[in-house]
Amino acid sequence: MSKVKIRKIMVVVEETLSEMGKAIDPPTRKAAAVAVIENPFAGTYQEDLTDLMDIGAELGELLGDRCVAALGITPAQAQSYGKAAMVGENGELEHAAAILHPKLGAPLRKAVEKGAALVPSSKKMGGCGQPLDVPLGHKDAAYVRSHFDGMEVRMNDAPRVNEIMVAVSVTDSGRPLPRVGGLTHEEAKGEDGLR
Repeated sequence: MSKVKIRKIMVVVEETLSEMGKAIDPPTRKAAAVAVIENPFAGTYQEDLTDLMDIGAELGELLGDRCVAALGITPAQAQSYGKAAMVGENGELEHAAAILHPKLGAPLRKAVEKGAALVPSSKKMGGCGQPLDVPLGHKDAAYVRSHFDGMEVRMNDAPRVNEIMVAVSVTDSGRPLPRVGGLTHEEAKGEDGLR
């Protein structure tokens, strides 16, 4: 039985067609799926955060699948990913950590096929309309510099004081016009999560 109470979901795709007067062909694309959920522990201290960890597992699958679908790609075509959460003022930062870390990663990796690298993450306290930056990194090889990036999301009415805003981002490419060197997407082996 589901433990998560979702008030709303937003899915958005950002597509970059040109940069500094240069055409980006094919365009670089990032998708974010964001869920605004009730914080079951708002206003109270709770030692056992298992319910939030279980919610993280549900959201990893739901939001990861939504991102892949929004990009119109197969899971294998996903190149980078990230996760973030913003807790409303009646919660605590550890609530975001409970959602993001123990269980969200495995279903997100399944949604993007493989995912050998750690999933970059960020967490913060915040209120309605505040931006949340979702850090991005290559899904299989942490040393692919062209995929060090981020995506900003925000909702004008979230998170409310007793809510948590949870975001997952997936891309089908790296940054537009990458030229700082390092391992490329094509060179990545994805065996150890680093190279």
